[in-house]
Amino acid sequence: MRGRMGLHIAGIEYEHREVALRDKPQAMLAVSPKGTVPVFVRAKGQVIDESLDLMRWALSQNDPEGWLAHGQTDPLITHCDGDFKHHLDRYKYASRYEDVPRGAVNLDHRAKACEFIAALEAALEARAFLRGPSRSLADIAIFPFLRQFVAVEREWWAGAPYPKTRVWLDGLIGSNLFKTIMVKHKPWTQTL
Repeated sequence: MRGRMGLHIAGIEYEHREVALRDKPQAMLAVSPKGTVPVFVRAKGQVIDESLDLMRWALSQNDPEGWLAHGQTDPLITHCDGDFKHHLDRYKYASRYEDVPRGAVNLDHRAKACEFIAALEAALEARAFLRGPSRSLADIAIFPFLRQFVAVEREWWAGAPYPKTRVWLDGLIGSNLFKTIMVKHKPWTQTL
């Protein structure tokens, strides 16, 4: 998601190939054996297989909205991709990590994830976006993971003490950018 948003904003044309991760095409595994998405193959064959790296590369080509104005690294993104993602996975998929019933959530991991959300709430206290008056690399790199977090317990989220984060997230989910990149594609099955 965030890789596609970076490519879109940068105006980089590419061939989109949707894959079903439960049935990974051999052609995908041939260029990126780790088997995760995204897998972006540049014209000269270099592979970018991390979404944040793809965003940074695309924006280094063309950054019309100035997403990199705060630099290519950001402590909020580092926290999101590290501790928050760790707790998100264990909150969302508790039964994969612990001996709990399928569909159960881990409230300890939700509480730990909320420490990060409290930092977002503080960052949004005096501005509309995480780093200023307009969206930046941090906003676009973080909100897809927060969207996953919210989907676990929507009713709980609606009453959680993060009103500014809710407004920020709803705005990004409702944005034309998000709607444009979320177009459904048929899974790609072609092999090399």
